[in-house]
Amino acid sequence: MEGDQIGRFSGKVVLVTGAASGIGEAAARRFGHEGAILVLADQNAEGLNKVAGSIEAADTLAVVADLSDAERCQDVVAQAVQRFGRLDVLINNAGKDHLGRVDEGDIDDFSTIIETDLYGVFYMTRFALPHLRESRGSIVNVSSVSGLGGDWNHSFYCAAKGAVTNFTRAVALDEARNGVRVNAVNPSLVYTPFTAGMQEQPELVAKFEERIPMGRGAKPDDISGVIAFLASEDAHFVTGVNLPVDGGLSASNGQPKLN
Repeated sequence: MEGDQIGRFSGKVVLVTGAASGIGEAAARRFGHEGAILVLADQNAEGLNKVAGSIEAADTLAVVADLSDAERCQDVVAQAVQRFGRLDVLINNAGKDHLGRVDEGDIDDFSTIIETDLYGVFYMTRFALPHLRESRGSIVNVSSVSGLGGDWNHSFYCAAKGAVTNFTRAVALDEARNGVRVNAVNPSLVYTPFTAGMQEQPELVAKFEERIPMGRGAKPDDISGVIAFLASEDAHFVTGVNLPVDGGLSASNGQPKLN
């Protein structure tokens, strides 16, 4: 893996949610390659077990769980600590998307997005914090550029990710004196199963890529390396940051390219 540091997480217990595919899978593989003990959680049992069975890691525990459920989140953390005796890093990655205007679709769709993308982050953070205080560990939330600015036809998702963005800042303030760092990555387009529907529309993908100064969307490893950095001691004086990992997209003020 490009830019990896073998052994950087040796002896560390890293919990990754949404680990069955995409950014979560890439993060799990990155941490495992760098020596971590892994706890992987996802509601997709088949995908989760496939990743857990193929990953390089000091040890791995896979827990099938719906991360929008508070009791299941509490159980994931409890299983991690019972099995390995500690928790050093929490990666809150599990999430769902929703496309549509605020007055379209089922009202319950809003609850579904909020419960997974926001409540799941809250639940996991709440239950993990006592153990992260003991280890003086860190949290990295996977937010989005949609949590830094609005998107057309994405009001539900923007609401959830906007909340995650500011939740990251607030918890970072509260936990800094407890030795727990809290940061987030804010990706734009990432080529994963999460964006599979979009990738089937070449004209739409081209519009996204035209807006990204680096000329392409991200690969999962483009994001996982930044997650690993924020979770590592290399970032020991970094907390409360929402870091765009977007190929330069957020450097623009929105005006069109002139040449």
